[in-house]
Amino acid sequence: MRAQTLFALSTGIAALAFATPAAAQSDDKPFEGVYVGATLGFDMQPNDVGEAISFDRNLDGTFGDTVTTTTGANAFSPGFCNGQARAATQTPLGCRNDSDSAGYSGRIGYDRQYGNFVVGVVGEFGDSQIRDSVVGFTITPAQYTINREINFTAGLRLRGGYAVNKTLFYATGGGAYARVNNYFRTSNVANIFTSNGDSNAWGFSAGGGVEQKVSKNVSIGVEFLHTQLQDDDYRVRVSGGPATSPFTLGGAGGTDFRRSFEKFRYQSLRATVAYRF
Repeated sequence: MRAQTLFALSTGIAALAFATPAAAQSDDKPFEGVYVGATLGFDMQPNDVGEAISFDRNLDGTFGDTVTTTTGANAFSPGFCNGQARAATQTPLGCRNDSDSAGYSGRIGYDRQYGNFVVGVVGEFGDSQIRDSVVGFTITPAQYTINREINFTAGLRLRGGYAVNKTLFYATGGGAYARVNNYFRTSNVANIFTSNGDSNAWGFSAGGGVEQKVSKNVSIGVEFLHTQLQDDDYRVRVSGGPATSPFTLGGAGGTDFRRSFEKFRYQSLRATVAYRF
């Protein structure tokens, strides 16, 4: 429903902008009017030091339980790390870092220019290839990895800036959405694992950039954007297995897993190109 709202708002931007007189593209207002464009860049994640997996051992909806063995030992005493596990044990090499990668998008926007000042709104749809993972290790030994990747992104932001001749310096900020692909991997073959699949993540993006007109209709630029999404819906339930399994000692129904960090954050540095009508 919210994704449909973003699409409807973006469609409204286009309809409003195309209703603007063609005279808006005058030489004294080079950044006025509707534009379409694209971005291509690199998405980077901060180092999630201290991230772990949280447990709900009796399925009461409250996380923070300790998973213990029949002797009362902490089953996850080897610890946690962010990234992909290199082995079933917490080796000296630890885990691979989270995967930073390319991101790209298409956009449509509309600006009004008042002297040197420019204000506008932009809608954006795209994708990112980043992957964010967290791993827990047990004394069995075994590894348990929760992964997430972005299927697609959308955003609707305001922007405002100051134009010097045909160069625009601007700040931008607004709502952000991502459809997140969640999946789980483990070396444990004794228990049964079920999960609730993909999730919708909502948040905000903010940043700024520089846009340079290179012809009457075309501009290029550089933009930095910080995105933060609330992504806390994914759950993995561990059940079954032997009677001595730490995951069923707290209750026959099993144990639920989730990430300890609810926010999915990344920064984007990208090149932009736009065609202004």
